[in-house]
Amino acid sequence: MTGMRAGFVFGVCLAVLSGCAGGLIPQTPPDTYGLTGSPVISGQSAPRRQILIAEPVALKALDSEQIVIKPTPSSIQYLANSQWSDRLPKMVQAKLVQAFENSGRVGGVGRPGEGLAIDYQISTSIRSFEIRVNGGETALVEISAKVINDRNGSVKATKVFSSQARVRGSGNAAYVTALDRAFEDVTEELVQWALARL
Repeated sequence: MTGMRAGFVFGVCLAVLSGCAGGLIPQTPPDTYGLTGSPVISGQSAPRRQILIAEPVALKALDSEQIVIKPTPSSIQYLANSQWSDRLPKMVQAKLVQAFENSGRVGGVGRPGEGLAIDYQISTSIRSFEIRVNGGETALVEISAKVINDRNGSVKATKVFSSQARVRGSGNAAYVTALDRAFEDVTEELVQWALARL
């Protein structure tokens, strides 16, 4: 009797562990994408200025790793089996820092906490970063920007930058490529505009 009970308990444990193991088997990970655009920046230089690029502000729908699809102007979905490599605001911040650095037109550029003696802040807000499928598949990127004097907190200039790019081809990679093209256009315009106001 004791042997039968031990066998029964052992069998139950195996069944539970088997069920748990089945539940822990990882699903196929989603495709992960980054932003690759690195525009060539022309225009004015401010070699004596040091600037800070704050992390952009974004609504919750955009403040994540998910890639936004808008079937209609008022509805939001997310691109299936795909994700950004980091939170979108952090990715945008990193690419803006890179664009200013690559331009070679400022004395220094950094993020909060890096200890620079800042002259100006570039403050941004992500208004749109999405694929719109109503009336054709189009990537839309819209970012508002402010140039802020870090010495006195005054806003020197503000502007909204927007770009659209048609989706060429099909599949998730085609959607991301269109977003990347639109973001590159916005980045180029934003950096050139900001440089002229430092």
